[in-house]
Formats: sequence, structure tokens, C-alpha cells
Amino acid sequence: MWGIIPAAGAGSRIQPLAFSKELLPVGGRTRGEEERPRAVSEYLVERMIRGGADKLCFVISPEKSDILEYYGAAAWGADIAYVVQPSPAGLCDAIFRAAVLIQQTEPVVIGLPDTIWSPVDGLQLLPSDVLSFLLFPVEHPEFFDAVVTDADGRVLQIAVKQRGASSNWIWGAIKMPGRVFHALHRLWLSPERHDEYFGTLVNAWIARGGVAMGVPGGEEYVDVGTLQGYRAAIRLLQQTSDDDNSRFRSDKKGSSDGQRLNRNAIR
Repeated sequence: MWGIIPAAGAGSRIQPLAFSKELLPVGGRTRGEEERPRAVSEYLVERMIRGGADKLCFVISPEKSDILEYYGAAAWGADIAYVVQPSPAGLCDAIFRAAVLIQQTEPVVIGLPDTIWSPVDGLQLLPSDVLSFLLFPVEHPEFFDAVVTDADGRVLQIAVKQRGASSNWIWGAIKMPGRVFHALHRLWLSPERHDEYFGTLVNAWIARGGVAMGVPGGEEYVDVGTLQGYRAAIRLLQQTSDDDNSRFRSDKKGSSDGQRLNRNAIR
């Protein structure tokens, strides 16, 4: 299973930083008596691996070589590839940069690397045979993509950053078969589309008879891309015992870069 991590954004809401926002230290790991800081993107990486991903693709901008240096070629048993988004062109453009790597038969999970959410095994709640969204309740859905479903969980519409959305459940992670990923890619390449937001593309997919499911299995969701969100993430981590902090073993098969990450981030 592939995990796609769009990490090409400039992070302007939380600048100035001397490094990529995906490497922002949030919380820490404790092993024995030693504690080390964690990069915010590690929370997503670990959730993807826990959800079954054994290959990860970071989509980075040309300026974000520090992400490559930090993660290297492997981490926690998962191989890592990198593709480049030359300039900021929206989430859809970033996600589909990975299309050259994805086989029709391979499931795909997608998440945002500047978020922290629970439960840590939430991706396991999503089916593998249909486009599905892990949904989280929030107080202000107008800042996110609110997902409207019917009584059976079938997605009716995604309200992209709309005031007065009829649902306070937002998507925080996505799972789908490879064949659906490529079908969405083909739709996005249509002359009339090239959507910036994934939600508007899914609305078009549904209008054409496509099926998407929403699974309200999320509990807490924090966007760390703002200073307010960063503070909320610190509070969340202080209030909860995130038991994935020390559960992932070092990748003994990975490259020296991947092993270096394991030593620095896990021990």
C-alpha cells in the first residue's frame, strides 16, 4: 500500500521558520530515560504505517531537501520515494504527482503532514475497495472540507471551506484502490477541471456516478499549520497518551539515512 504525503506547501501561515513546516518539532518520544523531539509529519507517517502502508511518497518542492535528508530512503519498515511539485498548484496537483508510482491494484492512503489526529489506528477503519474518508468532528468546519453523508455513510457532497456547512464532520485522511486513484486522476486531467481542491474533484466524481464513503471514526483533529493550531497540538499531546510514540521498531532493512532517522526520532 502506498501512502502519499503532500509536503510541497510553503507553510506561510506559520513562517518564518528555518526549515520545512513538516519538520516542525511537536511533542516528543520517550525511550527509556531519553526523550527526543518529533517532527510533526512523523505522526502521519506512523499512522500510515499502522494503517498498512509499506511505501511512502513525499511530494516536495525543489526547496525542501531537508525533508529528504530527514527521512532518507526508509523509515520504520516502509520504503520512501520523493517526487517534486515544481510550484504550488493545489492539493490535487500535489497528490497526482505520485501517479507514476501507483499501480492499479495497489491501495492508496493520503494524509496531510501538518496535522495530528486520533485514533492512531484510524486508517484501519477505512475500506480498501472504495474511495473513503476518515471523518473528524470539528467546531469550525468552514476552515476545512466538510463531508455530508447519508444515513448509510455514502458521501453526498463535500463543502470546501464553506460557511454554514450542513455537516461539522471533515475529512482528515483518505483511502482508495489504485484504480479509483487513476480514475480520479483522469477526471482531473479533463480540460474543464484541473481542480485545486480535492473536495471539488470528488463532487464531480460523485456527480458522474462515482461512489465515496465517509467513516466517522475520528476523534481529535488538529491542524498544526498555524500558531494557534500548534498550541492546540501541544495541549492535545499533553492530554492524551499517544501510544504510538515507541511502538515502531527501527527499519533494519533501510538505508543508512532511514536508520539514522530511527535512531534520532525513536530512541
